Amino acid sequence: MLHIKVFTFNPIQENTYLIYNDALNAIIVDPGFYFSSEQRFFQEFVEEKQLKPILLINTHCHLDHVFGNNWVNEHYHLDLWTHKDELPLLELAPESGKQWGLPFDNFKGKVHLLKEGDKVWLDEAAFEVLEIPGHSPGSICLYNAPQKILIAGDALFRESIGRTDLPGGNHNSLIKNIKEKLLTLPEDTVVYSGHGPATTIGHEIKYNPFL
Repeated sequence: MLHIKVFTFNPIQENTYLIYNDALNAIIVDPGFYFSSEQRFFQEFVEEKQLKPILLINTHCHLDHVFGNNWVNEHYHLDLWTHKDELPLLELAPESGKQWGLPFDNFKGKVHLLKEGDKVWLDEAAFEVLEIPGHSPGSICLYNAPQKILIAGDALFRESIGRTDLPGGNHNSLIKNIKEKLLTLPEDTVVYSGHGPATTIGHEIKYNPFL
């Protein structure tokens, strides 16, 4: 059984996901904690639940989703998994942070690459990697079919979609990929987005004005 803890962190109000199972192993997705108080809050939850983080994944590498990468690497000794087309954004993220008045130390560990159709495993539970470029060049979503869970990054939100006016964004590509790869999932699939509340595929089919 998979459990999902959502933390909303940093001034941009990004959703950081901690996915864990009954064996207490965990995946950290898009660690957005910026302030030391947020780092402590996250760490205290991990310790309280006696969790063991085993994977670190970025759905994409905009600054608000990578603030905590280096801290995770230092504290849990985890490599980073992301899409190859996100590596330029990861490299430039600290410069973006300075422009936003949010300087931070970038990830210094080893990076592994994910692509369409790969599977990310949390013990016996698999998440399929779906490439959904458009918000950023290498955005990915993670889909667990048995529990109908979609970790959507900033591709799809409740009654909205990711912005496409940032460097590397492509509106037509995002809409095409959402319609072909996400809206074809079971309608009761729960969508956990990079910002805002969770939703379902069925709700977005009916009520998302962008789709």
